[in-house]
Amino acid sequence: MRAIVITENGGPEVLAPAERPDLEPGPGEVLIDVAAAGVNFIDVYYRTGAYARELPYTPGIEAAGTVAAVGDGVEEFSVGDRVASSDVRGGYAAKALVAADRLVPVPDGVDLEDAAASMLQGMTAHYLTRSTYPIREGDTVLVHAAAGGMGLLLTQAAKALGARVIGTASTPEKEKLAKDAGADVTLGYDGFAARVRELTGGEGVAAVYDGVGAPTFDGSLASLRRRGVLALYGAAGGKVPPFDPQRLNPAGSLFLTRPMLAHYVATREELLERASDVLGWVESGVLRVHVGHRYDLAEAGAAHTDLEARRTTGKLLLIP
Repeated sequence: MRAIVITENGGPEVLAPAERPDLEPGPGEVLIDVAAAGVNFIDVYYRTGAYARELPYTPGIEAAGTVAAVGDGVEEFSVGDRVASSDVRGGYAAKALVAADRLVPVPDGVDLEDAAASMLQGMTAHYLTRSTYPIREGDTVLVHAAAGGMGLLLTQAAKALGARVIGTASTPEKEKLAKDAGADVTLGYDGFAARVRELTGGEGVAAVYDGVGAPTFDGSLASLRRRGVLALYGAAGGKVPPFDPQRLNPAGSLFLTRPMLAHYVATREELLERASDVLGWVESGVLRVHVGHRYDLAEAGAAHTDLEARRTTGKLLLIP
């Protein structure tokens, strides 16, 4: 089968197309024919070695497709079922294995590409806006990189809860995309904290959803109201340097958290609840999925290059 194989950590050039032996599901596993695989920054972290992983391996943790075979003990899924997961082993391939308890059904009204594009980022938007800082009607929140795949879904999820959304973006074109997704106000990054204060009458926002990291961190803290929450859910722009928590006190008894999806879908019940909500929103139109670009499997390196260069909007997909 066609697959991308990484034999050494490095730049996008290490994402090499290869022919791999066909897979067979073991006990409790499901083999899927991959219709689409999501390209995410966590794939970059693994590729570069920022997150450790044994070599060689096929990257990709997010995918949707149809069940090709099931292993012993799997009763919830059958061959032909439409499924998706944000915990795939080797999604950059024609076929991939998933533990059955990490797989979710895809409603008939949801396209498989949309499912692949909304699992990881959609459930992240879900937990950030409903659990990390549960948005209340009338809250003002700040969403960084509001025109990216994550930012567009976060903006829509926050608006659905009645928030006023301020979004940052790097170009006027990206600002327009964020506004089209529902952002009430959009800003460039230069001096954004001062502008946020102006827009909130000096009070600051209830929460900042920051997946950028080092370039925005200080400004994110400066944008918060008293007892506000900074949810630092990623580091697309670089890791935040060591931080003195005493800074949170004079700034208004602020809260800082570094959440990750795995801790918010740790049980099967929570996974199904979040996935059902997200895929239901996609089916009903509450969430509009914006696929910025589709790449052939052999173009995985180009997808990573575009993602890291911040040349993209919306979600990037590999189509095996």
